[in-house]
Amino acid sequence: MNGFLSNKIAVVTGATKGIGRSIAESLAREGASVAICGRSQTSAETVAKEIAAATGGAVEGTALDVRDPIAVTKFFNFVDDKFGALDILVNNAGIGIFSPVADLTYEAWKETLDTNLSGVFYCCKEGIPRLQRRGGGSIINISSLAGRNPFNGGAAYNASKFGLNGFSEAMMLDHRNDKIRVTYVMPGSVDTGFSPRSAPANWKIAAQDVADVVIAVLRMPERTTISRVEMRPSIPPK
Repeated sequence: MNGFLSNKIAVVTGATKGIGRSIAESLAREGASVAICGRSQTSAETVAKEIAAATGGAVEGTALDVRDPIAVTKFFNFVDDKFGALDILVNNAGIGIFSPVADLTYEAWKETLDTNLSGVFYCCKEGIPRLQRRGGGSIINISSLAGRNPFNGGAAYNASKFGLNGFSEAMMLDHRNDKIRVTYVMPGSVDTGFSPRSAPANWKIAAQDVADVVIAVLRMPERTTISRVEMRPSIPPK
């Protein structure tokens, strides 16, 4: 594959569907070798083969629960074995459990924070030394406008995304002199299966739109970091 990401190696977490899959496909189309993961080994392997067939790129997939730091280490060792290095890390894996605080279970709170925030830390902890060995690279965290706009029933999700935004900004300051560019992308309503719906919502952001932003961020010259991107539906329902 020829593209501006030829000879680059990328990781996309939570890439078996929705935004993550669109990002992985776009990276592969631009020439990157891509490692993806999801909760299911079967789906990760199947989607990797589908993306490879559609793009002609080198794509590998395996199961990963980002809440488990030991499993995260094993996943990055898998990436080393398959591709030998890392240039781009896209942290997309996430969940949403929505409930008023009085009804929010301890288990739901922990699962949300462990997935949406701690999981990103674990992946960055493994990814940063690999990027440093390459002389720099990019980390893109898929956040949400819920990271700045609270909503009813969103306490756990809001907390995880507010935290992710702060984590991303501090990490950018920590590692900008390592030539590691850190960006967080904050989409509003995206038309995926993340939230239950009876039919496609054409007014929402498409998953591919988020992928296009990721590609645009990566196209920036190395002298420039786009640290934050906010995305909103142009014409939401009144």
